[in-house]
Amino acid sequence: MNWFTKLFSKHRKHIAPEKKPDITSPDHPNRSLTCSEPVFTDHKKLSPTTLKKLAPLRDMDDAYVEQLAHATLSYAQGSVIFRLGQKTHLVFYLLEGSVELQPNCDNRYTLSAESSLANLPLNSGKVCGATAFATTDITILAISGEFICRWTGQSLQQPVTVELIDIGLPEQIADNRFFTSFSIAYRENKLSLPSLPNVALRLKEAIGKDLGVNEIVKIIGIDASIVAKLIQLANSALYSPISPTTNCHTAVTRLGLDQTRKLVMGISLKQLFRCQNPQLMAKMQTLWKNSLYISSLSFILAQEDGTVNPEDALLAGLVCNIGTIPILHFAEQYPDEYPNLDVLDSAIPFLNPPVGSLVLHTLGFAPELARIPKHSEDWFYESENDQLNLVDIVILAKLHSYFGTNRAKEIPYLNSIPAYTKLKNNKLTPDFSLDVLHKAQYRINAVMNFLS
Repeated sequence: MNWFTKLFSKHRKHIAPEKKPDITSPDHPNRSLTCSEPVFTDHKKLSPTTLKKLAPLRDMDDAYVEQLAHATLSYAQGSVIFRLGQKTHLVFYLLEGSVELQPNCDNRYTLSAESSLANLPLNSGKVCGATAFATTDITILAISGEFICRWTGQSLQQPVTVELIDIGLPEQIADNRFFTSFSIAYRENKLSLPSLPNVALRLKEAIGKDLGVNEIVKIIGIDASIVAKLIQLANSALYSPISPTTNCHTAVTRLGLDQTRKLVMGISLKQLFRCQNPQLMAKMQTLWKNSLYISSLSFILAQEDGTVNPEDALLAGLVCNIGTIPILHFAEQYPDEYPNLDVLDSAIPFLNPPVGSLVLHTLGFAPELARIPKHSEDWFYESENDQLNLVDIVILAKLHSYFGTNRAKEIPYLNSIPAYTKLKNNKLTPDFSLDVLHKAQYRINAVMNFLS
């Protein structure tokens, strides 16, 4: 029995008994209950060039990709490839034809092999986030999901400390003088890194010494704007207060010391997003607004799911792009060298992850938070624990933040990423997509107003 037969047997082990639904009826209730056998299986290897067009294989070691076992499957029109909620050990890519993916009874979308999104997997986690069936005769590439585990394992093993390595720049900017200089400054630990504002720093130290509420209130009281923000938040619908509070002591008591520390940290981070150059300051303001939105989405998604602490999620969303700050400061230091803003934008996704982790480590953030910049756009991140975690929340929030933008054309479908399938109680519905965010818009606005 070869590798594919074993894995496909495991894949089919989790499906319902064979039935014959009427696939010509798009609303047939049994449509997603049955998986089909491929009409033909070809174990001939595809070329490494073809495989390296697929995400995340294109970012993995060439030698590993070349030896990766895979099979090409042919399915007839109407076949069901996998079903919603099904456990699987395989990752599928669409090579020819078109498929319809149905995350739930009310939503469906069609993907064609001609689409640029066909380079992304139809599924990537341990559980399928949709039912997939062929709307034409199709060809599917099936690969053992072990490579997703390897991909995540590689990223988890990357250092979160000040152990600095070369930054991998894309080919189009690898010879650019500015980015080369920045990479050298990063590697030699010569970047100008931001420091925490005084109140946040003193509060961090005070809570570490296990001081009481009275001492904490005295520290916060130094900054009247922070006091006003905490009272505003304690009285907001986000915390469902029974009675209003008008003083800092009651607000801190209501919120709790740990939550207060995280919230003060979040408010204080705004001060880091500053520079003197008008053009670069405009970029900083855009970056802060984007961070606010991602933070708000993270907070709301954490509240809805109930697994992750919402204040942790709020802070994690705020710091996911923090590595961009030293990049813009470096550009401000060398105004004659930095490229136009479009080129700078194109490099930030490559620079932000390692630099962001360095910044957070230097500021003394916990390792879990220091990993956030590295994984916030790692759509295929799969933690060892099946429970939703802080990284998963930020990934979901960041993916949502791209809906309706130009980036939406290159990001995977929400239901195809591992983080989506971990949502509590298997709520694989639009309630954790745009619908819940539309319904919670007043709460998102409340969080953004609190932090801004």
